[in-house]
Amino acid sequence: MSLSHAQAQDQLTGPGQLFEIEEIGDTGIRTWKHAPGHFRALLQTSRLHGEKDFLVYENEHITFEEHFRRAATLARRLVDDYGVRKGDRVAVAMRNYPEWVISFSAALAAGAIAVPLNAWWTEAELAYGVRDSGAKVLIADGERAARLASTGVPMIVARGEAPEGARPFAEVLDEVAAGAELPDVELSPEDPATIFYTSGTTGSPKGALGSHRNLGQSPMTVGYGHMRALAMAGKDPATSVGTRRVTLLTVPLFHVTGSFSALTTSMFSGGGLVLMYKWDPGQALALIEREKITGMIGVPTNAWQLMSHPDFGTYDLSSLTSLGYGGAPAPPRLLERIGENLPDRAPSNGYGMTETTALAIGNGGADYQARPDSIGRPLPVVDVRVVDPAGGELPPGEVGELCVRGPNVILGYWNKPEATAQTFIDGWLHTGDLARIDEEGFVYIVDRAKDMVIRGGENVYCAEVEAAMFEHPAVDDVAVIGVPHDELGEEVGAVIRLAPGASVTAGELRAFLTGRIATFKIPVHVWFRHGELPRNPGGKILKTRLRREILGA
Repeated sequence: MSLSHAQAQDQLTGPGQLFEIEEIGDTGIRTWKHAPGHFRALLQTSRLHGEKDFLVYENEHITFEEHFRRAATLARRLVDDYGVRKGDRVAVAMRNYPEWVISFSAALAAGAIAVPLNAWWTEAELAYGVRDSGAKVLIADGERAARLASTGVPMIVARGEAPEGARPFAEVLDEVAAGAELPDVELSPEDPATIFYTSGTTGSPKGALGSHRNLGQSPMTVGYGHMRALAMAGKDPATSVGTRRVTLLTVPLFHVTGSFSALTTSMFSGGGLVLMYKWDPGQALALIEREKITGMIGVPTNAWQLMSHPDFGTYDLSSLTSLGYGGAPAPPRLLERIGENLPDRAPSNGYGMTETTALAIGNGGADYQARPDSIGRPLPVVDVRVVDPAGGELPPGEVGELCVRGPNVILGYWNKPEATAQTFIDGWLHTGDLARIDEEGFVYIVDRAKDMVIRGGENVYCAEVEAAMFEHPAVDDVAVIGVPHDELGEEVGAVIRLAPGASVTAGELRAFLTGRIATFKIPVHVWFRHGELPRNPGGKILKTRLRREILGA
């Protein structure tokens, strides 16, 4: 028998259950009671999965036991050879290699603050991250090591040539003992654990300072979302506990989706994690067949492009049971396409930020089918509200800024007290996203507050226009932007990438949109683009770059 949302929550969060909830003192903040209190506890737990494959990269397979021993050995090297102490920063700058995971684990296990740097950054941007974080040690791949040779920070280099003064990763690791154990460090849930840099679409990136509590809560949050969808579909969540999940990671590990929705969840549950050097839908199809992938985690574009690939029908995808995505708006048309091309799968849409340690709100199962335009309900340990510009809470149905509170919300921004004070107010994270919440608690993201087009005083929510345009079968990708106008202030413009083999004119698109959205929201300016639209590693379209390329501004 399928359960209501309230019934599923009561069943899963009751006393003695895995997802039991408790409050932190008298703070009003609820937490998952049985979540790991810090990363060392999570890493120790992962060792219990023994000889199961944990990491897969191309033809390399690393078991949970092998990962633990390598991470423990590297943690000791960081402490003994590099003098790393609790609270020191260890930066990691590399592609999705197994060494990224080992380095991240070792830094945290040594009590250091792990600083994953954006591998897509330029030399100057990477140097900024090293300098801003005050990294004591830098672990990089060969490509990024060459860009960072001048930073003066002691460097360990994996998969590439080590610049003068740096040491190869294999040399530092040296012999990995069968009985390798972690260095002796005391950690608590409140201790700082990670600095993930925000995308920095305006100004310099800010370092989001996350705690060990934030990190430890993340696998429980993802796991609860999965179990809730099963319970609401009438399935017994207990039957899936022993089912091994193998996840294809389509986004970078230096993004919170990769590190917290995929990596820490796989460590906690004993699932396999298949890494990709970079996203390629053709390679993804081959990996799903070869590695018997059960789930895919990424951004909506990944699922869309997978189904659009010309070889889509030539691979065995029967093992794939779920597709999870977030990090960028998911058009309702995507759910329809999954139903057409991958029936009987379990798609889910999630909402989170760097500042919420990835997932905070989720939509899956029957809820997602009924409300494909919603990001779902907040997780039981997360509170949400929508406020006006003065900070007053708005009633259901009204659009305002989305605010979030919970054990997943970070401590603040690294060495930026003013930015922290502006964003984290009275325990609430002000997300900068415009949203509304309906009477049943479902959240609908309307747009980014800074990304809204204002046409003659009328607010045009770009996400709404993009969702309507995705309904046209010829549209493979789209970004709506504001175009300066002397009289109206702005007009609506759209940059479109057509589906392979498709054709459509701007006039035909406008005719298609007529009646679907208000006339003033229909794009006046339309540009067609052959290549992919520019995105940051989190999957968000870089509209500032698009405007510069198209409008020169």
